[in-house]
Amino acid sequence: MATKSALQIARAEYKPKMPKALYGTVKIEEGQSTESVADQEQVKALFPNTYGMPTVKFVPSDQKIAYSEMNVGVILSGGQAPGGHNVIAGLFDGIKSLNAGNKLYGFLMGPGGLIDHNYKELTADIIDEYRNTGGFDIIGSGRTKLETTEQFDKGLEILKKLNVKALVIIGGDDSNTNACVLAEYYKAINAGVQVIGCPKTIDGDLKNEMIETSFGFDTACKVYSEVIGNIQRDCNSARKYWHFVKLMGRSASHIALECALQVQPNYAIISEEVEANKVSLDAIVKDIAKVVAKRAENGNNFGTVLIPEGLIEFIPAMKALIAELNDFLAHHQDEFNATAKDQQLLYIKNNLSADNAAVFASLPDGVARQLTLDRDPHGNVQVSLIETEKLLAEMVGKELAAMKKAGKYSGKFASQVHFFGYEGRCAAPSNYDADYCYSLGYTASALIGSGKTGYMSSVRNTTAPAAEWIAGGIPVTMMMNMERRHGEMKPVIRKALVELDGAPYKFFAANREAWAIGTEYVYPGPIQYFGPTEVCDQPTRTLALEQKK
Repeated sequence: MATKSALQIARAEYKPKMPKALYGTVKIEEGQSTESVADQEQVKALFPNTYGMPTVKFVPSDQKIAYSEMNVGVILSGGQAPGGHNVIAGLFDGIKSLNAGNKLYGFLMGPGGLIDHNYKELTADIIDEYRNTGGFDIIGSGRTKLETTEQFDKGLEILKKLNVKALVIIGGDDSNTNACVLAEYYKAINAGVQVIGCPKTIDGDLKNEMIETSFGFDTACKVYSEVIGNIQRDCNSARKYWHFVKLMGRSASHIALECALQVQPNYAIISEEVEANKVSLDAIVKDIAKVVAKRAENGNNFGTVLIPEGLIEFIPAMKALIAELNDFLAHHQDEFNATAKDQQLLYIKNNLSADNAAVFASLPDGVARQLTLDRDPHGNVQVSLIETEKLLAEMVGKELAAMKKAGKYSGKFASQVHFFGYEGRCAAPSNYDADYCYSLGYTASALIGSGKTGYMSSVRNTTAPAAEWIAGGIPVTMMMNMERRHGEMKPVIRKALVELDGAPYKFFAANREAWAIGTEYVYPGPIQYFGPTEVCDQPTRTLALEQKK
C-alpha cells in the first residue's frame, strides 16, 4: 500500500466549493449569438455546424428533470496543470447527479488513448483516491493532436463501443481548438457525440471576458513566487548574487507578471512590452546593467531579475528570425537533419533572408543551435530549451565589465541562473484551483446534460465567494482566429497576451522603479491549505487587479 503524507491524507477530506447554481437541478439561460474574435468569414466557413452559438449561463431551478443514462469520456491533453484531477472529480460527481447509472471512461495518455482505444473506467474508488491532488497521473496526458478525419473516425469506433455520448477534453488553447474541430466533425456526420472543452494551462494565456483564468495558473504562480521569495530572502542575506530567474510562459508573460506582483523583484521583463516598444536584446541588457549599477552605488550588489520563457520570440528581430525558421524547417527538416552537424548552422544561414541571416549569425553558437532544435507538435521552436536566463546573465556581466573599464561602474557582479517550470505543473492545487477546477468539471456535466457541443466550460466572478461564482459555457469558435501553423493558415484559439493597458500591468509599471532601486521584497511563503479564508482562498493578484478587488 502506498504511503501518504500528512497533507495528502488531510487534503483528501477537503470538499471543494462551487457556485450555488450547480447544487440541484439547473436550467440554462442563453445569451446572444457569438462570432469569432477575428477572421469571421473564414472561421464560419470551417465550422458551419458550431459557429455563432450563444453563450450560456446556469441558474437554479425547482424543475425535476429525468436524464437518460449515458456514458462520458474524458481526456487530459498537453502539459500538466494543478487541479486536473478535480476537473475529473467534478465531472464524475456531475454526471452521477444527472443519472446514477452514468459511467465515466478516461482515455489514457492524452488524445492518443482515444485513437489507440486505450481507456479505463473511472469508478468512485479511483476518483476518491485523486481528489484535491496535483498531477495528471489518474489517466496520464499526452500531446497527440486530433486533426485528421482518420483519427476522428478511429476515436468514434471506441466511443460507439463504450456507448459514450459525450467527450470532455481538458487542455489549453491548441487542445481546445482540436476539441472544437472534433465537435464540428461529429456534428456534421450526426455521430451523436457531444464534445466539451475545459480551459487548462499554467501559462494563463487562455482567457477572455467569459474565461477569467485557465486552471493551474493560480497554484503554479504561488509555487514559483514562494521559491522566488526564498531566493530573495537569501540574496538579501548573502548580499553577493544577482539571480536571473526564467519562468514558464512561452507565448505570454502572465506568470512573470503575476510573480512580479507577488514578490516585487528588482527587475522583471514583460515580453509584450518588449514587442510593443520594439526593444532590442542589447537595450534589455543595458537597462538591466543600469539597475545593477544603480543598486551598487547604494552598496547593494545583489538582486533578482524575472524573465518570461518566451522572451526571445518577442524581441522583434528574433521574432522575424524564428518565424522564418519555423516555416523553413516545416518544409526542410529532413534536409537539415541529413546535414553534417558542424555544417548545420551554415546551412540554415545560407537559406535565410539577408536580415534574418545576419541576426542568426550574430547569436552565440549555443543559442543559434537551440533555435534549430526539434519543433513542438505545433511546429514552434521549443523556447524552454533556449537558455535565455544564462544568455542575459552573461551579456549583463560583459556590459558591466565595459562600464567598469569606462569608470561608470564600481560594484561587484556575480550571477546565479534558474528556470522554474516543471516545479509548478503538478503541485497540489491551491484552494482556489481545487474549487475552480471542481466547478469547471461539474459545469461540463451540466453542459452535457443540456445537450451542448463545441462549448468550453466557464466559471466566472471567481474573486467573490465560491457560492457567487457564475457557471456556464461559451462556444469555442468565439475564441478563434486564423494563424500560420506548419506553413499553413489554420483556425486556432487566439492566445491572450498581457494587456499593456490592463490594471495588472499598470500597477507593475507604476511600482517597478521603486522596486528596482529599493529592496522591497515580499516573501509569499508556501501555499496555505488550512486557515483563514483571506490566506487560503485568495485569488491571484492579476485577477484581483482585473476585477478591482
